Amino acid sequence: MTGSRFEWFCAIDWSGAVGKTQKGIALAICHVRGGAPELVSPNKTFSRSDILDYLNNVLEVNSLVGFDFGLSLPFSDCGAFFPGWKDTPSDARTLWASVDALCETDENLAASSFVSHPQLAPYFRRQPEGEGALFRADGAEHGRGRFRVTEAAQAAMGCKPYSNFNLVGAAQVGKSSLTGMRVLNRLNDDIAVWPVDAVGSQGSVVCEIYTSLAAMEAGRPPSRSKMRTYGELNDALTSLSSPTVEGEGPIDDHSSDALLTAAWLRSVADDPARWQPAGLTPQIARTEGWTFGAL
Repeated sequence: MTGSRFEWFCAIDWSGAVGKTQKGIALAICHVRGGAPELVSPNKTFSRSDILDYLNNVLEVNSLVGFDFGLSLPFSDCGAFFPGWKDTPSDARTLWASVDALCETDENLAASSFVSHPQLAPYFRRQPEGEGALFRADGAEHGRGRFRVTEAAQAAMGCKPYSNFNLVGAAQVGKSSLTGMRVLNRLNDDIAVWPVDAVGSQGSVVCEIYTSLAAMEAGRPPSRSKMRTYGELNDALTSLSSPTVEGEGPIDDHSSDALLTAAWLRSVADDPARWQPAGLTPQIARTEGWTFGAL
């Protein structure tokens, strides 16, 4: 698998926040032939449904799309997403369907009903309930919750990942991931989700991204991965051999993350190592998925 067949590269900074629209969502795009990355509808406050509609009805054919959320939950550490629950899903696609079904009445593609389900709530750290009895894996030496294999790979690269079972604080990623799973469950059948699905020689592909990885490869230290000025963003784009964007002064980090990561996807998508990380097995691909770029 190589990325040379992709024509468009999209990066989506995501949000699990409550509400009809989410200020934290940003969508950027760039073309394989070059040019600076651009924000799609930069003055629009997107909803999660807006992004789903864009992917299903507007997205150009042969696009590589990166979503900044975890596309699955830990499985390998315990041999199940929810060990002890008789209805625990068997793989990532079944998990997406389960989240979507249990949250059918949640508006705006939210996922509140899933994390408050009486048989599932103990697996999460929630506010104000705190850490559920099953939040940690048996024998865990830390209180950060369960991790996927790809998150261990992220940590080895210098990142500071958080558990997708964590729903508390500024570092929570669980709400973003669970709402994102509802979107993945509703994608058109002709859009593949890597590495859960086999990726052929044509068609669009969605993958999980971690914007800090893109920033680090653009020369940003892990502790300063966020770019809050056009100057910082353009320095990072230059490091990726990308044309810079117009603007000066401050920029919100949702927009800068999306712009930089779109350019990063374009710069690394034809590297076979990105599609074949050492820790990715068929079982992990089917259940936990992987973060594109975590080697």
